[in-house]
Formats: sequence, structure tokens, C-alpha cells
Amino acid sequence: METVNIHQAKTNLSRLLARVEMGEEFIIANRGVPVAKLVPLPQTSNRKETLGCDRGKFSVPEDFDAPMPEEFLNAFEGGDS
Repeated sequence: METVNIHQAKTNLSRLLARVEMGEEFIIANRGVPVAKLVPLPQTSNRKETLGCDRGKFSVPEDFDAPMPEEFLNAFEGGDS
């Protein structure tokens, strides 16, 4: 694992990140003292690919927006049941 100083990291950040994307890891040091580790993040699924994956698995009931039964309203409003 290669160690780079803060100045090198700032100057070459784009290059370092390209190498990190390829799996390399770096230690960033301040005056020779390691202070951070630059590592690749685990691959995550693309959010756009997961949108709509449950389409068709649920249907909204016809009475979805109908008024709540009186006993539920009373319970929410703190009235007598």
C-alpha cells in the first residue's frame, strides 16, 4: 500500500481516485504520520435499476382514501371509543 503526503494527494487527487477505482488503496500522511486511508467503496446497485422493481406486486384498494371508521378517528383524536 502506497503512502502519499497531503500535498501529493491534493495535487493528484483525480489520478489517485482513478487508481482507487481499480482497487488500489493509499495511506495519506501529514508530515510522515498516517492520518487517512483512501480505499474503494464496495459496489452498490444503481438506484435507477431498482426503481419500479416491485411494480405490479401491490394494488391500491378502491377505498384507499375513504374516511376512516368512527372508532379509529375517536382513538386518534383521544375521544371515547
